[in-house]
Parts: sequence; C-alpha cells; structure tokens
Amino acid sequence: MTLQPVPLLCLPYAGAGASVFWKWRQLAPLGLRLAPLQLPGREERTNEEPFRSVADAVHALLPDAVAAAAGHRRVAVFGHSMGAVLAFELARALEERTEIPVAHVYVSGSPGPYHGRAENTVDLDDDTFLAAVEQFAGHRHPAFEFPEFRELLLPMLRADVAMHESYRPLSDAPIQAPVSCLRGDQDTLVSADDAAQWCKVTTGRFTYIERPGGHMYLLDTPAELLRLIAADLHPDAPAEALAGPAQGASSSRETPCD
Repeated sequence: MTLQPVPLLCLPYAGAGASVFWKWRQLAPLGLRLAPLQLPGREERTNEEPFRSVADAVHALLPDAVAAAAGHRRVAVFGHSMGAVLAFELARALEERTEIPVAHVYVSGSPGPYHGRAENTVDLDDDTFLAAVEQFAGHRHPAFEFPEFRELLLPMLRADVAMHESYRPLSDAPIQAPVSCLRGDQDTLVSADDAAQWCKVTTGRFTYIERPGGHMYLLDTPAELLRLIAADLHPDAPAEALAGPAQGASSSRETPCD
C-alpha cells in the first residue's frame, strides 16, 4: 500500500526553536512528512526580532506553511504549549486564506484557548522570570545555565512568554478541521478539564488523548507520538504500512463539549 505523506507543520513551546523537531524527522513513520516551522529570534534567525503577538506570528508563518504543503493534498498541524495556540491560529489562517485542506490539528500541553492565562511574568527580573517560566512550563533549557547563551536567549523567551500571556483567540468562529488535544496523564500544569476545553474550537470531530508522562511528555517518546498521529491521519492503512502501531498506554475518547 502506497501512502501519500501528510506534511505535519510543527510549532514549538516557548523558548524553543524548530530544532526540537529535527530529530523527529528520522523517527517519522511512513505517511508523515515533518515540517518544523521556525519563528524569528532563535537558532539561525537570532538576528531577527521575535514576535510578541500571535496574530503577527501567524501572518509571518503562513507563507512557510503554504510552501511546506506544496505538492500535497492536505496538511496537519501540531503544537505544544505556546505552539498549541500558534497551531490553532495557523490552521484557522490556512482555512480562511488558502485552499489547502487542513486534515487535523493536534494541540498539546495547553488549556483551551478561551481559558486565558493569569500569569504576568514578562516584567520580572531575570532570575525571577526564569524561575517562573520553569514552574509554569515544566522545562528549562540547559543553555540558560551559561551566561553568554542566557543573555542571547532571554529576549526571545520574554517575547514568547509575552505572546502567550497576551493571547486571546483571533476570532470567535470555530475552525472546521478535526482537533485532537494531547496531554500527559501526569501533567500538573494543565488539568484534564482545562485541556478538554479545546472541544469548543471546532465544528469537526474532537478527541481527547492522554499519553504517559508529565507536561513535557512529548520529549520522552516522540516516536510513539508520531506513530499515533500517522495512524490517525491514515485510519485505513495497515499497521505495518505505518512502521508499527503506537506504543504506550495512550487513552483517547471523543468528547462532547460541555
């Protein structure tokens, strides 16, 4: 059976760049084509000013998303934490401004977009800011332990956090693409109830999925996560065509929206 690969546009969490997903390319099963999208202010784009607005970021990302989808019949989008709201709004932009079918949107490690964020950490001093980000993100990049990298990366991280804390949905209208919300079953930062509120953003099918692990579960078992997504995008494909079924004790359910 020949599978037509679906580009999976990948958006990272705050403070990270596209390199988070580079090694995923080697793990991707048949049926997936990994397409990490890079925001300015990080990695090879450190000389560019980072965005502090989701609307501005999505506007800039859209041409890259269209280029990644070129030659394919459909596209899917994945984002974790801050990346989840970028993935959602990028999917909306693809639906509204292009003719590219959005096959599925995968939002991970994030409360629903109408939940809002109560934190206000952007103006804290550097040490307090980094401690606060580590507490609500569940992750601290090791580069921040080195003064030269810390000075380079802090403006980008502050911009990301400002973008996430100030985010409000860009429209009240739901998207049409089906949405799956993924969450680590031991995540103490995003509750199951808050994550399940993503059901309100789509007129399509909504599925809530729990994976083993905490808030950063995706870093522990990326191969299994990618096999799960590939099987979801190609439901009629035999398991061997997707290089094996997803492993781990995933649980999923289609959930009515309260």
